[in-house]
Amino acid sequence: MKIIWGILIMSLLTSCTTSIKDYEAEKPTLVLENYLNGKMVAHGLFMDRFGKVKKRFTVHLNTTWAGPVGTLQEDFEWSDGTKTQRIWTVTKQADGKYKGTAADVDGFAVGETAGNAFHWTYTMNLDVDGTTYKVNFDDWMYLLTDKVMMNKAVMSKFGVRLGEVLITFYKD
Repeated sequence: MKIIWGILIMSLLTSCTTSIKDYEAEKPTLVLENYLNGKMVAHGLFMDRFGKVKKRFTVHLNTTWAGPVGTLQEDFEWSDGTKTQRIWTVTKQADGKYKGTAADVDGFAVGETAGNAFHWTYTMNLDVDGTTYKVNFDDWMYLLTDKVMMNKAVMSKFGVRLGEVLITFYKD
């Protein structure tokens, strides 16, 4: 009986794994340097691990590309009145994958696209009430139309889910 339960649990765990390859046939095709190019606005929220919305935000984005290197400036306006800025440098690699850096990212973000999806992972140095925590992000973006993209990022530390960020991008 233990063997059956073990097989069942392993089956459930492996069936929950999502691969970027699962989206290869999905349309419209996301070309990151085409969609994230120029100015746009996005709206989002942060939910804690229990699903309670803790903060909402609007982010104004401006992205420029010089060959394979993009500079993405994000200006956040948070529901508590604070304003923050993050500037990403995103580089498309020879193999079609992407590598990104930002001042508050520990090391590099790494990601890839397939079909309408972009998946990347990174560790962010997140300031919470004056204390900095290293938090892992598992970040998925899905192009819904030529003008709308949705983003879901799950935050964790030591494998424990801390919460998630949901964002909807709107391109003119």
